[in-house]
Amino acid sequence: MTESLVEETGSADGYDQPALDGARPPLDLLVWDAPNIDMTLSNVIGARPTAASRPRFDAIAAWFVDGASEPQTEVEAAVFANVPPQHAASLQRWVEALRSFGYGVFARPKLQPDDDIDQSMLDHISVRAHSHLLRRLVVFSGDGRNFAEPLEDLARSGTEVVVVAFSEVAGYAISSELLRFIDIEDVPGAFAAPLDRVRLDALPVDGAWLKPTKSLRDAASAFTARRS
Repeated sequence: MTESLVEETGSADGYDQPALDGARPPLDLLVWDAPNIDMTLSNVIGARPTAASRPRFDAIAAWFVDGASEPQTEVEAAVFANVPPQHAASLQRWVEALRSFGYGVFARPKLQPDDDIDQSMLDHISVRAHSHLLRRLVVFSGDGRNFAEPLEDLARSGTEVVVVAFSEVAGYAISSELLRFIDIEDVPGAFAAPLDRVRLDALPVDGAWLKPTKSLRDAASAFTARRS
């Protein structure tokens, strides 16, 4: 289906496509799963993210470009987001900021609880792998259920595939022999200040206390409510 879209229209995502009968230009591609990164950030810090604890997209863009496979390689970054109608106005400024940092944005209305953008991300990756020589793919997502198999298939085909997420929730990438994993907090400048988390893959030699993310009474009350 993805290939037929490219052949019939020349574009499946709003970007110009190179001619498929010519040499495919090399490309480094970044895709960002906004719902997943936002949700996992909340889980990691045990609170709703604030402006101070959200990732800095300008720093991440600089890191991505600096790591290009070759200096002249084309680079492209795209953020995929669900937009609940009631939050459209508040998300407008965020979307425009992303665009000003050089990111394309695929925004889909979230009208049903199961509306998601994962397939749109996979379709975009497939289009780029078809129209370009995809040398490096950087995926910001901890969602192994939807991405593990297709990303490993790409890695087998010769693409360098890097997964960037939180180590607490990205076991599929950490354990894979085909994917390279980077904790998002290890991207230089990704956060204005260190997150309130203790990573089990980077514990101090003397150990560390991990604070509860919910009070003991709240947890007990929730358990009691489920049993009643």
